[in-house]
Amino acid sequence: MAIAFLTITPLGTGTPSVSRFVAGVEKILRGTSLNHQLTAMGTIIEGDLDEILAVVRRMHEHPFTQGAQRVSTSLRIDDRRDKPHSIAGKMRSVEEKLK
Repeated sequence: MAIAFLTITPLGTGTPSVSRFVAGVEKILRGTSLNHQLTAMGTIIEGDLDEILAVVRRMHEHPFTQGAQRVSTSLRIDDRRDKPHSIAGKMRSVEEKLK
């Protein structure tokens, strides 16, 4: 299972606010079975790497359909194959070390 951190930034929108674009790409992600977590600075996605990459492509394209002239997408992937891992597991590991 892979964990990805995604930030999609529409440019050339005529306004500094991007929340309507964030809402649009979040709706696409909510239409999948992928576990995800929206944060103030991006979105964390957990699941099969092929599924993640396919939905990221759809999410990247969406701001163009809403009038963006340019879209900058940053994607970081943690694809661990030696043992299962998850968003919750990574958080739990850090929390345990804070005790």
